[in-house]
Amino acid sequence: MDMMKMLGSVREMQAKMKEAQENLVHIRAEAESGGGMVKVTVNGSKQVIKLEIDKDLAKPEDLEMMQDLIIAAVNKAIVAVEEKCQESLKKQTEGMMPNIPGFDLGSLKI
Repeated sequence: MDMMKMLGSVREMQAKMKEAQENLVHIRAEAESGGGMVKVTVNGSKQVIKLEIDKDLAKPEDLEMMQDLIIAAVNKAIVAVEEKCQESLKKQTEGMMPNIPGFDLGSLKI
């Protein structure tokens, strides 16, 4: 197989994967617990984008701040675990992929 053709195919695959990953932000899923007392909306990039807590669970004046703090903490934990997963994947696959210019395994998201 022609090396330039193979390299072109790899770059095309990378571009398609990057585009697919960027489009994940538009996917939404919602879940609830406590009979609907807590509702969370997450996007396809695994980011919490909305949190609703029933007003009976806390003082109304504290709800907005509590929701913002929970969202921030959960999103930080998600970023931290993704970084650790990437680091682990990189260590486990070290030496498995040939050194192909322009191909960065670290740029792939889990």
